[in-house]
Amino acid sequence: MQTRLLISFIADDRPGLVQGIAETVTAHGGNWLESRMTHLGGKFAGIVNVELAAARADELRRALGALEALGLTLQVEATRAAAPASAHTPWRLDIVGQDRPGIVHEFSAALASRRINVVQMRSDITSAPMSADPLFTASVAIHVPAEIDIDELRERLEAIAEELTIDYALVAAD
Repeated sequence: MQTRLLISFIADDRPGLVQGIAETVTAHGGNWLESRMTHLGGKFAGIVNVELAAARADELRRALGALEALGLTLQVEATRAAAPASAHTPWRLDIVGQDRPGIVHEFSAALASRRINVVQMRSDITSAPMSADPLFTASVAIHVPAEIDIDELRERLEAIAEELTIDYALVAAD
């Protein structure tokens, strides 16, 4: 019988972090299914979904725990079967504007109040082209429930954008 484990980790960035985790997973008969990893603020963080024989799961957990001595902070959790997906449509929300506190809060509150699920999000601070002022950018993949009125959602997002003096785009995703 197979089981799946989700491994999340964070450590000071340095060469060999991924290799150390991959070597440990492979040594315990695990198969690396999917992952998301990134460098942020001098740290390297990621999440990995692996599959292995259920009988070896505790052994892998212990071996991964030993990596903490090398400066990794890890958490390992068994995954559960996904709940049946409700009818939804994939959309992408892009946000850009002068950086200020509250941008993520305002937009995420508008989405959550409508039961819109954030599936993936990337945000960055860059320099504005002419002024070099801090510019906030975000790209957010969302799943919008079928019963949501997209025009009403656009109106709410427009009100937030006006209040914060930023731009946004809501586009149907492929």
